[in-house]
Amino acid sequence: MEESHRGILVFGARSLIRVRRARILVAPSPKGAGDDADRRGRFRPDGRPPRAAAKLPDVPPTYFDVVYSINEWMRPEDPVDTALAMSQWEHLVETYRRLGHEVLTIDPVPGLPDMVFVTDSGLVIDGVALGARYRTEQRAAEADHVLRWFLANGLLRPTRPRYINEGEGDLLVVGDIVCAGTGFRTDERAHAEVARHLGRRVVTLRLIDPRYYHLNTALGVLDDHTVAYLPQAFAPESLAVLLDLFPDAIIAEEADTRWLGLNLVSDGRNVVLPSQAQRLADRLAERGYTPVPVDFSEFLKSGGGIKCCTLELRGYRELRAGR
Repeated sequence: MEESHRGILVFGARSLIRVRRARILVAPSPKGAGDDADRRGRFRPDGRPPRAAAKLPDVPPTYFDVVYSINEWMRPEDPVDTALAMSQWEHLVETYRRLGHEVLTIDPVPGLPDMVFVTDSGLVIDGVALGARYRTEQRAAEADHVLRWFLANGLLRPTRPRYINEGEGDLLVVGDIVCAGTGFRTDERAHAEVARHLGRRVVTLRLIDPRYYHLNTALGVLDDHTVAYLPQAFAPESLAVLLDLFPDAIIAEEADTRWLGLNLVSDGRNVVLPSQAQRLADRLAERGYTPVPVDFSEFLKSGGGIKCCTLELRGYRELRAGR
């Protein structure tokens, strides 16, 4: 179902979500009345276990370059050091493997310099895949290549969306909900499509600062109950939603987001983030997380970061084990 109040759209696939006075009220799902209460305000101290090892398909930056400008960060006149980009990407892959994750490789394609930012090309939950439809023509072909990879690797119901939808660039899974960005890239109508195809509740968040053109540049998911975000990147009604849903969130500063510090990847304990985002790393450590700094600065030339280069196949391991 779908309801709209004061510019906030929330879509519920399994249970009712209502918006009143910029607050979200979530009716309990059949799994139990405690699920949503646990999400609101629950803080897990030191000793938190990491999530199960993830399967992370990445695309090597073989053809990475800045040859056009489709966001506030891109300057084609600033040349990319391809060797440095490859070295930083390889270090990221090594870091994931050291943390126990399995990294899968999608072959890069000549002429698609932004394909390295694979997270924008889909969303996978419970082994079910929804592809992408890009807003800019420069990236449009990436979606087809990744969708074919989903199909070839046995993911369920790989589907190209009807509306513009830039994958995990704007769709971030937090526990049993999907926080969905809009304002610059993903069409708001795509959020209902996500709820229907993937069977999850979706909460719309509107971005207002073009420097943070995707949700994953302004909000990072730390675990199933906790996020970090930059308040000034969001419209007032969306900020009210974040305050209500995540009262224990970590509030980031622009000193960190100028390095795309929130474009991070967390397993619930270990948080892989740019090494330059030191203030955010300190806040994470204070809250019991283990910061794992990685220098990913060459990718800033395209407005990309660690999360941009990382797509997670949720439920893929269980899907393969059941065959």
